[in-house]
Amino acid sequence: MRAALSEVTDVLENYFDALHYSDPDRIEAVFHPKAIYATADEDPLLYRTMGEYLPVIAAREAPHARGETRADHIDSIELAGENTALARVRCSIGNKDFTDFLTLVRTGGEWRIMAKIFQISDRRG
Repeated sequence: MRAALSEVTDVLENYFDALHYSDPDRIEAVFHPKAIYATADEDPLLYRTMGEYLPVIAAREAPHARGETRADHIDSIELAGENTALARVRCSIGNKDFTDFLTLVRTGGEWRIMAKIFQISDRRG
């Protein structure tokens, strides 16, 4: 179980890097090709496949390029077994704070994010 926690943590750190650098190759490396991306904080509900999400990342100005300091935190990781995990993470980009629920699966010996469901909040103070 310790190895699995370490592997999931590595995926999450790579995920944070991918967001900070707006790097579609890194996003593609941490997400499963059939993953979903969704939030109910937009109306209508925002739902994207990886094919829809990758171009958005590629077109986004990177927080790193704007001089932002990477601000992220892993709140928790729960393992449901050898091949399934749930992570609650937080990060800040621009003037927004995000709380992400990331479901991860291990396929072919690699952990990948299968679903990202997230909450958006305006940054306070």
